[in-house]
Amino acid sequence: MSKPGNVGRLRVRQVASTIGRAHPQERVIRGLGLRGRGTSVVVENTPSFRGMIKKVLHLVTVEEDKS
Repeated sequence: MSKPGNVGRLRVRQVASTIGRAHPQERVIRGLGLRGRGTSVVVENTPSFRGMIKKVLHLVTVEEDKS
């Protein structure tokens, strides 16, 4: 098992608008720290963040952060 400090990071970029989407999807996008189309954030690669990303995978792109 890896140590807690050795968790990778994911770069999440919002590629679609939340207009007309279900309210829980809008809340997940906000919870990830995204503010609109074209914004991106770097989050820890933890089960909680992966679960949030899975809920809105059709609205975002995800890639492993190299830095």
